[in-house]
Amino acid sequence: MDETARTKRLYIKTYGCQMNVYDSERMADVLRPLGYALADEPEGADLVVLNTCHIREKAAEKVYSELGRIRTLRDAKAEAGDGRMTVAVAGCVAQAEGAEIMHRAPVVDLVIGPQSYHQLPELIAKVSRSKGERLAADFAPEEKFDALPEARVVDGPAAFLTVQEGCDKFCTFCVVPYTRGAEYSRPAAAIVAEAERLADQGVREVTLLGQNVNAYDGEGEGGRWTLARLIRRLAEIPGLDRIRYTTSHPRDMAGPGGEDLIAAHAEVEALMPYLHLPVQAGSDKVLRAMNRAHTAESYLRLVEKVRAARPDIALSGDLIVGFPGETDKDFEATLALVREARYAACFSFKYSRRPGTPAAAMPGQVAEEVKAERLARLQALLDEQQHAFNAAVVGRTLPVLFERDGRYEGQIIGRSPYLQAVWAEGPAALKGQIVPVRIESSARNSLAGTLVEAPAGACEAA
Repeated sequence: MDETARTKRLYIKTYGCQMNVYDSERMADVLRPLGYALADEPEGADLVVLNTCHIREKAAEKVYSELGRIRTLRDAKAEAGDGRMTVAVAGCVAQAEGAEIMHRAPVVDLVIGPQSYHQLPELIAKVSRSKGERLAADFAPEEKFDALPEARVVDGPAAFLTVQEGCDKFCTFCVVPYTRGAEYSRPAAAIVAEAERLADQGVREVTLLGQNVNAYDGEGEGGRWTLARLIRRLAEIPGLDRIRYTTSHPRDMAGPGGEDLIAAHAEVEALMPYLHLPVQAGSDKVLRAMNRAHTAESYLRLVEKVRAARPDIALSGDLIVGFPGETDKDFEATLALVREARYAACFSFKYSRRPGTPAAAMPGQVAEEVKAERLARLQALLDEQQHAFNAAVVGRTLPVLFERDGRYEGQIIGRSPYLQAVWAEGPAALKGQIVPVRIESSARNSLAGTLVEAPAGACEAA
């Protein structure tokens, strides 16, 4: 049988952020013309890709642990006479530690950085001939996006759409500028075309992705476009009813394009009332050490501006405890900021040293037990705020975009405008539709509701 003619099994394990989810989907799109079909498990796969994230501590060690399991599966496949398993490591760990991965893990055939996965077909062909490049870690995002196939296969009515990559901010704790490269914005026309194709497939909601998505500065009709202008154009696409974006930086939100973006939250119906705006700390001393280029006060005043434009907006963020030099007083300042900001949801972490970042060499590294105690206190406050936000929508009727079946028969799950998971009893035919749901109860991570039999427009404005 011709090897190129048979269906080959592709397993992709995705670590980390939403952008990695998008990248994994696009890797599958690149490989589909070569006969690869996605598999749910790595057993028996012809190609295994680990799409890695380098943000958290010990990220690389988790990859090596997984590679040990993959090696066992590859050997079993070979012993069974089921052909060869090709193993690739992609993403930010690949970019940061590619040569070390090749040295430490002989099971790995390919190492591909996040800007090079469009080269997968060529690299796989070279590996199959036992020659050629095995390590691809170039920074060339424009080449990547130009080379990706137009066709995308999406599963469900919501999809991610990368519009910007890289970071020029150089926060002292972060590896992203070193693993994703400088800020790059895709041309507006390419983004609009991809969004139109998604809408044609039945996608009702897109989340625009970028390391600093509100720094978007892509070439468009009439000159450079801001994120706000891009959102306004995407809102014109028939069938595309919901738009979100993440992740934002306060510096860009307060910059030249920020006022227009804040105005878009008040004026663009399709733009959902949800803003992820990481602050990282509430102490100005710590923020300076992080090189965040904003203060706690400027952040809170920015939040006030957004809420003035869209009073019901759900605010989420990122917070780090135990950054080098953080004192009890600094931590109390973070708690004070959280109380004033009133988050609907928030991601919080203990500081972890990332090799090669300035913060890793800073004096005043905080003891693990202190970081753990501070994180527990912070998360207790954040949990309280999330419970309060969810409880506040009980009794309201909200438009819910149903996406998938629930855990139990006859149950479907979707998202509210505020990104809350909502489950209700209803037919599977409602998946992909936006339906009014009366919220009956709330928990920390989800809402429960009842479908409302009502004419169009009966649910509250989102």
